[in-house]
Amino acid sequence: QVQLVESGGGSVQAAGSLRLSCLASGYIGNYVCMGWFRQAPGKEREGVASITGGTTYYADSVKGRFTILKDNARNTLYLQMSSLKPEDTAMYYCAATTRGCLVPLVTNLYNVWGQGTQVTVSS
Repeated sequence: QVQLVESGGGSVQAAGSLRLSCLASGYIGNYVCMGWFRQAPGKEREGVASITGGTTYYADSVKGRFTILKDNARNTLYLQMSSLKPEDTAMYYCAATTRGCLVPLVTNLYNVWGQGTQVTVSS
C-alpha cells in the first residue's frame, strides 16, 4: 500500500515560516485528492488545506497564509506556511484518497495517512 511520510516540522517564532513535505512511496497522481490536517492537544483533527486537480481549498483560519502544492513528478505534497501564529501549533498530517473531494477538508474522506510532523509556534 502507499506510504506517506511527513517532514519539515519544527519550532519557530510567531510570524515565522515553515515548509512541510509529504513524500509518497507511490505515484500521487493516482489520487483524486490530497490534503493536510492538524490536531492540537485537546482538539479535534481539522482540515487545513487540500488539492484536487488544480483546485485548492483552505480552512478560513489559514487562508492567505498557507499554500498547498503538489509535485507529481517527485511524488511529494507540500504545505508552505507563513505568518505563523501560536494557534497554528499542532501535529500536522498528510493524507490522500482516491475518493471524490466534493468536501475536501473532511477528515473521514481520506483513507491513507502519514504519521505526522510536529509544528510548534512560540509567541
